[in-house]
Amino acid sequence: MAAVAVCLGPLVALAQTQIYDARTGKWVDYDKKKARQLYARNKQVPEAFRRQVVPFRTAEVPGTIIIDGNQHFLYLVQPGGQAIRYGIGVGREGFGWAGIVRVGRMAENPTWTPPPEMVARDPNAAKWAAGMPGGRPDNPLGPRALYLYEGNSDTIYRIHGTIEPWTIGLDVSSGCIRLNNEDIIDLYGRVQVGAKVIVLMQGAALYKGV
Repeated sequence: MAAVAVCLGPLVALAQTQIYDARTGKWVDYDKKKARQLYARNKQVPEAFRRQVVPFRTAEVPGTIIIDGNQHFLYLVQPGGQAIRYGIGVGREGFGWAGIVRVGRMAENPTWTPPPEMVARDPNAAKWAAGMPGGRPDNPLGPRALYLYEGNSDTIYRIHGTIEPWTIGLDVSSGCIRLNNEDIIDLYGRVQVGAKVIVLMQGAALYKGV
């Protein structure tokens, strides 16, 4: 995987995800327990991780996807200095990655085929080694998937939906980028095969609020 050659903002190192607590006016740590409690209470993720249009400065052309894994945001660059921002779940410790890739393929109701490494370590994945059909409510890829390629090679990483919406904003995956199902359907309708995807390296997160 090629290293990202550009830095789009000052270096920011965060121990973990934080969300803004409007009641106290402070940024607070956001962990798995709090995420599940908040989602159970509100039936949606915190406001920061909901789809929204934000000001966004970049030299990248509209249609480019920029992923800030540290802050758990995916930006789809729009004309006029704006971007659509989506909340995401990213790779857990040891499964993060960075690079410049492209959308090589797109699929509706994708088949989920766990990689051999996952089959080896996860008995639940082993029974689907030949592939879980798309459209099932328990399919981990959800309703849409964007397959990320480096050159003409499949990286095995995808941008896809999730059956665990409370995990948006956390480090939870095996390296894939997961969005709420409503958000991946929205993103799917806005991008095309060939779109550039920039995944920022650790420590290259954009400023909060960008």
